[in-house]
Amino acid sequence: MNPLLEALTQRLETRVAQQLYRQRRVTDSPQQPLLKQDGRELLAFSSNDYLGLANHPRVIEAFTAAVRQYGVGSGASHLINGHLRPHHQLEEALADFTGRERAVLFSTGYQANLGTLSGLLGRHDRIYQDRLNHASLIDGATLSRARLLRYRHADSGHLAELLSRRPPATTALIATDGVFSMDGDLAPLPQLARLASDHGAWLMVDDAHGIGVLGEQGGGSLERFGLGQAQVPILMGTLGKALGTFGAFVAGAAPLIETLINTARPYIYTTALPPAVAAASCVSLELLRQEGWRRERLRQLIDQLRAGVASLGLPLMPSTTPIQPLLLGSSATALTWSQALEAQGILITAIRPPTVPQGSARLRITLSAAHQPQQIDRLLEALAQVRRQLGAPELAQASP
Repeated sequence: MNPLLEALTQRLETRVAQQLYRQRRVTDSPQQPLLKQDGRELLAFSSNDYLGLANHPRVIEAFTAAVRQYGVGSGASHLINGHLRPHHQLEEALADFTGRERAVLFSTGYQANLGTLSGLLGRHDRIYQDRLNHASLIDGATLSRARLLRYRHADSGHLAELLSRRPPATTALIATDGVFSMDGDLAPLPQLARLASDHGAWLMVDDAHGIGVLGEQGGGSLERFGLGQAQVPILMGTLGKALGTFGAFVAGAAPLIETLINTARPYIYTTALPPAVAAASCVSLELLRQEGWRRERLRQLIDQLRAGVASLGLPLMPSTTPIQPLLLGSSATALTWSQALEAQGILITAIRPPTVPQGSARLRITLSAAHQPQQIDRLLEALAQVRRQLGAPELAQASP
């Protein structure tokens, strides 16, 4: 065997031995609670389709109508000739929805974070990040070449200490998830906004898991805390979660957006997302704004799940969002529980290091407005049976 391939094979075998090997599965149905995956029907609690819009008839109709009018691909980057009317309309709708001057589309949330941080910061700047931030924010800091300082999770006091040691005349940016994707908890945004104001720093919030879910109007974690563009100048959101489509955006003041259009390399050098996706996203955004019952149903399902898991004596992490992690400790335990649930027809992915710290592997239960109360009952019954089979998980102290 080629020595390079042999080395890769050995690395993969090590991952298997450490219970860290990951494999893709093939799904043959739309995103919905009952999935057909690998030839089997499973009740799924692993999707980020929080409002149940990924398979909505109106969204599908908008997509197909736009395909007939604009074709499938956008043909080029936004700055060449790939910025089509649906893209422009979606940007205007997102700016209005978020209460900001402008918005700009990116093809993915990962690219939005890379492009924003590398487009605004340089090697002499400072960026302060929560230790549990999404990987794209960490990688964006690396790409920017700014000095990265990470504060303890949700610890505004530690952040204040780091900011107090900042050299004079340096640009500083604080970046945080609004809702942390693996824990489901919220960042202390009011405290972070005050620190940013006190220290003359930018504040950037990645609200991928908050947009559409939190707030009475679905405005996300910023609406939840009553914060606007003045307090949080940079807002990143995604379209592939609560909106059920694909892509991402950054919203803020006009000079910020124009700067990103001209400096964000992942924006400049990437083909624009298909115009039909933008057209479908416009309809998803309308539904998000019009149908508040979806958020109300989510709240009811979250309460039902949390009450049921508490009665089983299982370690569900504190969260008021659709992300409800069941902490299990070791990777082996998380995999065993995931497999035992799948044997009962329940799909919940085991989340393991390096996605989460050592000793904090978990089942990441995610809920959707498309779920029914009886499906939550079925999950609770399956969890009770697995607990009887395997016993309560033995938790070790997670690594920092």
